[in-house]
Amino acid sequence: MKRNQGRIRFIWLCITPAFVLFVLFMLIPTFNVFRMSVYKWSGFSAEKQFVGFSNFKILLGDAVFVKSFQNTVLLLVIVTILTMSMALLFAAVMTRENVKGKDIYRVIFYIPNILSVVVIAAIFSAIYDAEQGLLNGLLGILRFGFLQRMWLGDQSLVIYSIAGAMIWQSVGYYMVMYMASMSSIPESFYEASALEGSGKLRQFFSISLPLIWQNLRNTLTFFIISSINLSFTLIKAMTNGGPDGATEVFLNYMYKQAYTNSSYGYGMAIGSVVFLFSFGLSLLVSRATKREPIQY
Repeated sequence: MKRNQGRIRFIWLCITPAFVLFVLFMLIPTFNVFRMSVYKWSGFSAEKQFVGFSNFKILLGDAVFVKSFQNTVLLLVIVTILTMSMALLFAAVMTRENVKGKDIYRVIFYIPNILSVVVIAAIFSAIYDAEQGLLNGLLGILRFGFLQRMWLGDQSLVIYSIAGAMIWQSVGYYMVMYMASMSSIPESFYEASALEGSGKLRQFFSISLPLIWQNLRNTLTFFIISSINLSFTLIKAMTNGGPDGATEVFLNYMYKQAYTNSSYGYGMAIGSVVFLFSFGLSLLVSRATKREPIQY
């Protein structure tokens, strides 16, 4: 009995510091976001005016907020689908095919993930430059000059240009994770499937994908949340929401309202919506992808 009590005390001693930090830097700030969303406050004065849900009512008629919502959803759909598809494809090729220098390719693909977002923004701003950018330069060399565009100045294209930078930054990280999962699948499964006449595409969908499904499900939920944050930092560094609001997203608009336009309460109302949207979307994805785990 005393031994069990000592073990319990030791466990509490280990988790208490992390729990205290979680409360101080996660729960309390989150609570304050919701609390300040019902006030009208500049963020700098001592006067706070309680306005109830007026900030949320204003959001419904805010055209810029609606545009930022549409852009956020568009980025989440495009970036998530392409990143996960490319990561799975590259992981399958690197795992199942006899590729020389796999470790080198793994490092090369992973490098974008360890770069600062500001560095990535600078790289892609240079690539997309209309006059001296690499992309337009290559199109000109390949005699596809008719495809040259102002990639960060065209309102119809700029959001897709941002999506390209996000995909480049993320795909290597998830490729490495899926390679680790696929490498643990017994080779005998593929050999038995090959004897039955299954091709590599059938083996991927019937063996590889089901057996790494739990990992895919977990990373998908994490990716959705991280993409919302990544979109803010990239857009802040590359376009700041321009041109003419074409790349405005949730967090960038919240930042402008709270810290630039001195509408802190309104900004916190946007932050509350972002939190509820992220939580609800993660829950929806988790429920939609839930299935019985396959053990081997």
